[in-house]
Amino acid sequence: MCQRASIAYLTPTICRLMRIPPPAVSDGAELQSVIRVAGAEIHGACVEKCLVYAPDAIGSNLYSRYESYFAPVLRYTQLAVEVKSVFPPKTPVCFASMFTGAAPERHGIKVYEKPVLACETIFDILTKARKRVAIVAVKDSSIDKIFRGRPLDYFSENYDRQVTERVVALLKLNNHDFIVAYHQEYDDVLHRTNPESAEALRAVRNHINSFERMVAEVEKYWNNANRLIVFAPDHGAHIDPATGKGTHGEDISEDMDVTHFWGVARSRDSV
Repeated sequence: MCQRASIAYLTPTICRLMRIPPPAVSDGAELQSVIRVAGAEIHGACVEKCLVYAPDAIGSNLYSRYESYFAPVLRYTQLAVEVKSVFPPKTPVCFASMFTGAAPERHGIKVYEKPVLACETIFDILTKARKRVAIVAVKDSSIDKIFRGRPLDYFSENYDRQVTERVVALLKLNNHDFIVAYHQEYDDVLHRTNPESAEALRAVRNHINSFERMVAEVEKYWNNANRLIVFAPDHGAHIDPATGKGTHGEDISEDMDVTHFWGVARSRDSV
C-alpha cells in the first residue's frame, strides 16, 4: 500500500495552484495528483478563487463505509486523495498543519491548545498577495482562534447552520478570493455518542448537504473565475473502549487516515 501524504500538503498545493509562495515554515510538499488534474482542467492557468470546507473529524473510515453519503462531494470534485493526519490527531494541531504546510514541531501547536500562531500561514501569504480572505467558523473553535491577528475577515458564528448562511452570503457578495468554512457538529456528536451512531451519521449527512449548498453558490457566483474547491477534514475518530463513546488522539488508522476531495473548474470565460 502506498504511503499516504500528509494533511500538511494542503497549503503548498493550494499555493502552487494560486501562484503564491508557500509559508516560510512549510515543508513545501505538493500533491502532484492535484497539480496534474488542475493542469488538465485549467491548462496551467492560475486558480483565482478557493473555498476550503473543513468539517471536523470525518475520517477515511466513514468515506469507505458510507460512500453513498459522499455522492454530492464527488459530484463537485475530481479527486479523492488519501492523506494522513499529523500526530496527535487533535483539531488545533491538525488545522495548524493544514494551513501552514508544516509539522507540529515547526508550527508549535503540539497538544490540544489554541494559541494564536506566530508563524507564517497561508492566510499571511494570501493577504500579502492582495487576496481577500475570510475565515468563517463556529465561535471559539480552533480555526476561529489560532489564526487571529491577520488582516483578513473573521466571522465567528453560533453554530454550523450560521456558518453556512454566512458563507452563502459572502459568496453572493463575491468580495473574497479565499474562504475557509468550518463545521463541528459531527465531532460534537461522536464525543457524546459514538462515531457511527444514528445521530452522528445524521451529522455527517448534514455536513455534506451544507457543502453541496455552498458549492452550488460557488458555481453560481464564482463561475467567471478559475476556482478550487477542497473538502478537507482534519482527522478521524474511534470508539473509546472504556467509555463506549467516540474519541480521537491516537496513532491509529481510525484517527489518522482522512480523505481530502479536490475540485478544479475553469472560468466560464475560458470555456
